[in-house]
Amino acid sequence: MTRYAALLRGINVGGINIKMADLRSTFVDLGFENVKTVLASGNVLFDSDRDDVPALKSEIESGLRAEFHYEAWVFVLDLDTVRQIVDDYPFDPEREGWHPYVLVTPEPEVLDTLLSIGDELDPEVERVRAGDGVLYWEVERGMTLRSRFGKSTGAPKLKAFTTTRNLRTLHKLLK
Repeated sequence: MTRYAALLRGINVGGINIKMADLRSTFVDLGFENVKTVLASGNVLFDSDRDDVPALKSEIESGLRAEFHYEAWVFVLDLDTVRQIVDDYPFDPEREGWHPYVLVTPEPEVLDTLLSIGDELDPEVERVRAGDGVLYWEVERGMTLRSRFGKSTGAPKLKAFTTTRNLRTLHKLLK
């Protein structure tokens, strides 16, 4: 059995409200074991003996669409990958007055496009750095949605290709 984290994009914000008990039940109904939700922002831990991540992603998205009637986007990572992402965070995760984020995308072109914005960023407000299938982002507290990079990640065309988590959330998935 492999322990996975499913990171759901866009639930419990913007009118898509899902109770964590209902979300957990959906994963159980899909046949996953040891299902646990973490926080109310779309993080689900589960065990599966299947190792085909694209198939797991597709199955979960279909299940969520059928159960909750919304356009579901899910990013599935095994916990070893989550641990590596956390360990590789290149900035000081405890920097006072700053948020440590990780943007996840399986699409190299999206990662490259977002990384190219890095040259335009004000380092007094935010910084980005590429990782393996992720983009690390450090932003001054209070500027997350107003910063140049923050505005770029909110583009509707990126919804199906990215999700962002605070590094502290990823730590909680590993506990």
